[in-house]
Amino acid sequence: MPKRYPPEDPREWLNRARSNLARAKVKHKGVYLEDLCFDAQQAAEKAIKAVLIKQDVKFPYIHDLAELLTLVGETGIKIPKSMRVAGELSKFAIFTRYPFESSPIEEKEYRQSVKIAEQVVKWAEKIISGKRR
Repeated sequence: MPKRYPPEDPREWLNRARSNLARAKVKHKGVYLEDLCFDAQQAAEKAIKAVLIKQDVKFPYIHDLAELLTLVGETGIKIPKSMRVAGELSKFAIFTRYPFESSPIEEKEYRQSVKIAEQVVKWAEKIISGKRR
C-alpha cells in the first residue's frame, strides 16, 4: 500500500494514477477491455493533473488529455512528441463507461492504451521527482 498524501499533493495524484494503471494491466475473466481502457485513460489523466498541481496550475475538471497537456506546455515544461498521442485516450473517459452503440475494444487497441498510459505516468513521475523539467 503506498503512503497516502493530502489531495493537493501531486504525489497522491500519482499514487492514484499508478493504481488506475495497475488495474488497467490486469485482465480478468468477465471484465470488458473497455473498462480497462477507461482505467488507462484515468491513469494518464491523473498523472497529467499531478504535473499541473506540481506547477501550481488550477486545472478544469475535464477528461480531454490533449487540452490538459496544452496547459502543462504553457508552464514551460516540454511535452515530448511521444506524449501527444495521450490525447487518443480521451475517448475512453466517456464512451467506455456506459453501454453505447459502438464496437467493442480490440486487444490491440487495449494494449496500445495501456502502453500510452505507462508512458504518461513515467513522464509525470520524472517531473514530480524533479529529475526532469
